[in-house]
Amino acid sequence: MFKNLFKKSYTSINTNDHGSAGVSRAESAKADKRAAEAAQEKPEKIPSRPTAMTPESLRSLWRKCNKCEKPILVQDVKDNLYVCPRCGGYFRMHAYRRIEMLIDEGTFEEWDKEMSVVNPLAFPGYEGKVEAAREKTELNEAVVTGKGKIHGYETVIAVCDSRFLMSSMGHNMGEKIARAVERATEERLPVIIYAASGGARMQEGMISLMQMAKTSGAVKRHSDSGLLYITVLTDPTTGGVTASFAMEGDIILAEPDTLVAFAGPRVIEQTLHQKLPKDFQTSEFVMQKGFVDAVVSRNKLKSTLVKLLKMHGYGEVSE
Repeated sequence: MFKNLFKKSYTSINTNDHGSAGVSRAESAKADKRAAEAAQEKPEKIPSRPTAMTPESLRSLWRKCNKCEKPILVQDVKDNLYVCPRCGGYFRMHAYRRIEMLIDEGTFEEWDKEMSVVNPLAFPGYEGKVEAAREKTELNEAVVTGKGKIHGYETVIAVCDSRFLMSSMGHNMGEKIARAVERATEERLPVIIYAASGGARMQEGMISLMQMAKTSGAVKRHSDSGLLYITVLTDPTTGGVTASFAMEGDIILAEPDTLVAFAGPRVIEQTLHQKLPKDFQTSEFVMQKGFVDAVVSRNKLKSTLVKLLKMHGYGEVSE
């Protein structure tokens, strides 16, 4: 009896032990499976630390004012119409930016955008310089011409861009301006030209100087038709452009502190061996001498042009 009891108890205990061991092994197997599955899963991506800004990226955020020499955020310059918010100094503007600020949205029609490079004197390396300027500025030439509306007034406009070979006047530039003025004469429209130039394009020699007569002739025929021609002088306006279409407007406006000259101050000082006044050949100085009708700040330029167009009876203002 004891033997059977012992055997029964032993069997019972042994069965229970095996059951516990079985459960432990099952749980262990499940845990191992979960661990294996977790190991196969991709670890959670830890955000990397922001990389330090490079000098190039910093330069893209800041601009240095040429007048006060203080650093300014590029966005602040753009928001302030490319005028330094610290000292009021003017930054030079791209042609398309000026058009965007002046012309009613969606109304600008560009003319003569594509023109082949002209090298009348076969000047060495000239084609390469023009192509490099085109690639850098994404412009065809140093002037953008076309037609658009300014507060509803249809107007022909030409805007010089000094980034393109300092907006020097060569055959293509003169041709584009002459064509724009002639077309304005045919369509009986006013003309507004934003002038800027370092002078004649020396690689084209006498051909460049002939553009002075070509553009002046187109302006004269436009004037003889009783149509309005306004020029806006921007920094710098010098050389052959000053001696031709830039100073032939019925009304001549200028941005503040703009260099307006035929020969620059350094050339005059070296020729006369005299020190010139500090404000010599600025737009304010030239206005005092009667060569400019008004110096207009950039934020008032559009409203001033609208008033002039209205005064001369060009169409109805669209509401």
